[in-house]
Amino acid sequence: KTNNYKPLWCVEKIKNTVLQYEITHKKKPILALMGLAFKPNIDDLRESPAELIVKKIFQEEINAEILVVEPNIKHHNEFELSNYQEAITKADIIVYLVAHNEFKNNFERQDKKILDFCGILNN
Repeated sequence: KTNNYKPLWCVEKIKNTVLQYEITHKKKPILALMGLAFKPNIDDLRESPAELIVKKIFQEEINAEILVVEPNIKHHNEFELSNYQEAITKADIIVYLVAHNEFKNNFERQDKKILDFCGILNN
């Protein structure tokens, strides 16, 4: 039951962070959603909580430019995919959903708001 609620909890945290950013900076943020796969370093999206989170974010129609990143696939039927390095550079808010190796090499930046739902910054 707890695991089924976790994606919805993540969506609420993301929405609140976007709203806080808007209030503080008086502009809509660029949001990078990092990872869609079921687990790190694979291209399998079946039953992926991260993909569910991304779908819910789009359904909520939050006031943000959204960049979706999944380095292990080239095309997604619903989302336009962004290059992860470009997304990290452009984004005001970075949301780590899957701990892909590509994401681990990026340093924590003081000029970005980071939400880490997969423990990537703990390593």
